[in-house]
Amino acid sequence: MLAFSEPALAYVGPGAGLTVIGSLIALVTAVVAGIFGFVWYPLKRLFKRGKKPTSGADDE
Repeated sequence: MLAFSEPALAYVGPGAGLTVIGSLIALVTAVVAGIFGFVWYPLKRLFKRGKKPTSGADDE
């Protein structure tokens, strides 16, 4: 059945293309945000660990 199929000759409007482009942009943004989170969170914890907490209670 697939070997003898003919083209559908159907109109595909701009909405389908915009949907595909929007989905690809969302996918790329999600992947970049995920990678950024996996890299930034450990670095942020490392930088906070090196700082000593300063509080006014120790000065008295």
